[in-house]
Amino acid sequence: MQPIKVETEKGHEIVQRVILSQIDEGLLQPGQKLLSVVDLSASFGVGRSTIREALSALKATGWIDVKHGGGTFVNKVLPTSQSISRNPFEESENLREILEVRIWLESGSAAFAAQRRNDKDLEKLKQIITQMQQALEMNDTQMSEQADIEFHLAIAAASHNDLLNSLMSSLSNKLSETIGKTRQLWFFEDKSSSELLFKEHQSIYDAIAAQNSELSSQLIKTHLHKVENVLNQRGIQD
Repeated sequence: MQPIKVETEKGHEIVQRVILSQIDEGLLQPGQKLLSVVDLSASFGVGRSTIREALSALKATGWIDVKHGGGTFVNKVLPTSQSISRNPFEESENLREILEVRIWLESGSAAFAAQRRNDKDLEKLKQIITQMQQALEMNDTQMSEQADIEFHLAIAAASHNDLLNSLMSSLSNKLSETIGKTRQLWFFEDKSSSELLFKEHQSIYDAIAAQNSELSSQLIKTHLHKVENVLNQRGIQD
């Protein structure tokens, strides 16, 4: 008898499901403004990063609209069962394919981020770098993983390309899974690996801050190709 894999629903999936249910039942109307991330976090009893993941997924599938500085709103025109496109990122379980998509997508995001980033973008990235450093000092794997995810999403946001940002948001759930898996394989086997990972993120930030688009793109590629090499060494095909 083949073993049965039991999937446990993740926090952001629960939040996403509840918000969708509220929209479906009319408790949240088209055009209505949602509570802030802070208030939603308190309401659901989860961290802000969990709320952001849920909102990113809802935005990617057309249910909500996030206006920078203006809040989050239920879309005035809601998706229908016919118009909802399937998210190939969510359906894919192939770690290598996801990584290959990340290499191409994130190298472009980093190049645009270096060209277009503003002071607010740099402040956000710097805050995340600080969180990474704190996680390294505390040897807090979970905190470091979450900061890693937020760093890559913040780069996409700094590209100021809505389509790139939307694609990265669509990938956010898989980003969380793949970062966790690859860290288990290599990054956190010893302290030196953790320190090297931090330095790589610091170098990417420095290149974006210096508006060096070519270097920013190359550093992202090098960073992700290292993960690809780990998969090759371990003989992992998916």
